[in-house]
Amino acid sequence: MKPLKDILYKVTINAVVGSTSVTVNKIEFDSRKVESNDVFIALVGTISDGHDYISKAINDGAKAIICQVIPNNLVDNVTYIEVENSNKALAFMAANYYDNPSENLKLVGTTGTNGKTTVSSLLYQLFKRAGYKVGLLSTVKIMVDDKEYKATHTTPDSLTINKYLQQMNDEGVEFCFMEVSSHGIHQSRTEGLQFSGGIFTNLSHDHLDYHNSFAEYRDVKKAFFDDLPKTAFCLVNTDDKNGLVMMQNTNAKKCTYALKTYADYRAQILENQFGGLLLKLNDNEVWTKLIGNFNAYNLLAIYATSELLGLENEESLRYISELESVSGRFEYFVSEEKITAIVDYAHTPDALKNVLETINSIRTKNEELITVVGCGGDRDVDKRPKMGHIASALSTKVIFTSDNPRTEEPQSIIDAIEAGVAPQNFKKIVSILDRKQAIRTACQMAQPNDIILIAGKGHENYQEINGKRNDFDDYKILGELLKQLQK
Repeated sequence: MKPLKDILYKVTINAVVGSTSVTVNKIEFDSRKVESNDVFIALVGTISDGHDYISKAINDGAKAIICQVIPNNLVDNVTYIEVENSNKALAFMAANYYDNPSENLKLVGTTGTNGKTTVSSLLYQLFKRAGYKVGLLSTVKIMVDDKEYKATHTTPDSLTINKYLQQMNDEGVEFCFMEVSSHGIHQSRTEGLQFSGGIFTNLSHDHLDYHNSFAEYRDVKKAFFDDLPKTAFCLVNTDDKNGLVMMQNTNAKKCTYALKTYADYRAQILENQFGGLLLKLNDNEVWTKLIGNFNAYNLLAIYATSELLGLENEESLRYISELESVSGRFEYFVSEEKITAIVDYAHTPDALKNVLETINSIRTKNEELITVVGCGGDRDVDKRPKMGHIASALSTKVIFTSDNPRTEEPQSIIDAIEAGVAPQNFKKIVSILDRKQAIRTACQMAQPNDIILIAGKGHENYQEINGKRNDFDDYKILGELLKQLQK
């Protein structure tokens, strides 16, 4: 039990009805989880409004209500706090409730359209190899040093973030690397956290179903850097024109990285093949197991961050050479028939273009590049024709299929993807609604030395159709089908 007034520190309060001296059990924003003596925070969401569930929360035992509008009908012995923004209130209250755990470790957030998972996960790997206790909050998983937990969102809700950060404190974790999504920033999930650094990877078309425009999407990302303290660093990719925008109003130490332009940290690709990359990072050469231009950027960001966090360059380079690819990020194997099979999370036009250009820069052009790709339902529709154009222009054969159709009709999604295919590329494409059958067809098409790319879902081990998540793992299915066809 904690005094309500203690966990309201830094919350902007408009009005109070009742006493803030009451002690409360825990904080909840889901009315179904409310128990006796809890605080219920009424969040205004895109689908539902928590204010509609205030009465239910009180009936289930809530002792205090945090809301943006105090109800007309008040219940005796219940404290009502009217706040400016209930999402921000939740963030500060969650941090206070868990004793502000981000202040007791070095927390580094990575934001951008692509690369967040790779940069955060590889930094976790690197600092673990360097002998530190490390935490990770990512799309793929949550790690409290060696303990793994399932991730449900790129950036979890504020209560979840602070709960895991407190666990990290208890385990003696020194560094935590966290993905910071535009949704997370916009919904104030990162408010109240003490960041030691922020990394900007890049910005391209994504989430425009949620944000009203690309400018709004960019400015939401920028807000993360605007809020960094003077004690933090701000590391941005200046090969992306939005990198300089991110730094405009930050109080943090400004640092840059780039492959094409002058920057504090620079990289040059000396060799790029399926076996890995030979890079020159500033003046140091290093061989890595990762592949492609996009990973050169990711590795440069990791190299820069490790230095900014105090690691010696020689130590960082040694561990960079040992890093393994992240689940579902250019994850590949070569079958007995010498077919190169690649699974990648590329689900935006820019990410798909990067992956296909990487493959094309490595292959000899004597082999086929067969791409299987779709787009998610109930999401940004504008990117669908762009994905179709890129896939068909940069592959020798393409199979359009279902991704996570959710509540949309899969065929209508595929029709939108096909609309972007240029006339000269029509002969390359075929559409197969069933994703497993699409992958099987790609395997049947492939000859020795050919390359298969399964794009869009990466690490995901499910396919969401009409509200139900069915078991589906691209990497596992691709491996099984290639083995079957080799028999």
